[in-house]
Amino acid sequence: MPIIEKSEYNTPSLIHRNPHFSTIYAAKIKQVSPPDYNTETLELSDGDFLNIDYIIKGQDKALILCHGLEGDSRRTYNNSCANYFAAQDFSVFAWNNRTCGGRMNRLPKMYHHGSIDDLDAVVQFAFSQGMKSVYLIGYSMGGAQVLNYLGKGETDPRIKAAVAVSAPTHIKTCSETLKMGFNKVYLNNFKKEIINKLKQKVIQFPELANIDKINALHSFDEIDDYFTAPMHGFIDKDDYYDRVSPEFVLQNISTPVLIFNALDDPFLGDRCYPISQAKESDYVYLEMPKYGGHCAFPLKNSSQSYAEIRALEFFSSI
Repeated sequence: MPIIEKSEYNTPSLIHRNPHFSTIYAAKIKQVSPPDYNTETLELSDGDFLNIDYIIKGQDKALILCHGLEGDSRRTYNNSCANYFAAQDFSVFAWNNRTCGGRMNRLPKMYHHGSIDDLDAVVQFAFSQGMKSVYLIGYSMGGAQVLNYLGKGETDPRIKAAVAVSAPTHIKTCSETLKMGFNKVYLNNFKKEIINKLKQKVIQFPELANIDKINALHSFDEIDDYFTAPMHGFIDKDDYYDRVSPEFVLQNISTPVLIFNALDDPFLGDRCYPISQAKESDYVYLEMPKYGGHCAFPLKNSSQSYAEIRALEFFSSI
């Protein structure tokens, strides 16, 4: 029963008990520079590509970092984590989903919470660099990608453990949560960025849609129904939500993984705390700090977040 009943995380101040303050501070105000990365364009078998930032510290242990929705390899949470693990002599591979990181991809296909083929391409790239042991950390959508990757296929034994931070394990309830109250601010921010990319896609592929249809989008439901689902081979948004929600594959995971979701996370729905699944699994650990916001978990007088510190503790315990 891998439920971690009491989290060691404590907020650095009373103001950080406001989840919106912690979330916005971590995303918009806090600044952390990335490591001195090399950048590689990885050609994919379908004719598209991924950009990977990486730093080699040796071949014994490597970390693969998966960013969140409309993020990229150099978001602050990624940089903070990459610096922390590089200082512990981990090689680090931080990858960009298709359309992320400043370059539009070649094909109509973009990315989503279940883009596990692309994640596997990054894993194979790390192995091609001679990495003997690989660990995965995913933030938000990246956490869902990690959980889907571990739950939907046979996992290479060289992948030793993983951590999913602020992970949306049930996508539909997250979509509903982002329509509520102040959370609409986050929804509108995502919507603006995604609509901009869809407009670029229509310039590449006019048959996909028209600009008027894109401008009329109001919610994730519409974006997922009209674009995400058909673009990636799903019947509709409901089929997409079911097939990319990690909740439905957690029972298949046989690699140790920690789901680290704050109870005050403004992005997560009520089904993103899979207590029953963790109780029934020997591999899925669940830790639910009372505070932490979304991909935040700030610490007093530190540029680090508690998320990467907790991740290293988890990997070391495994």
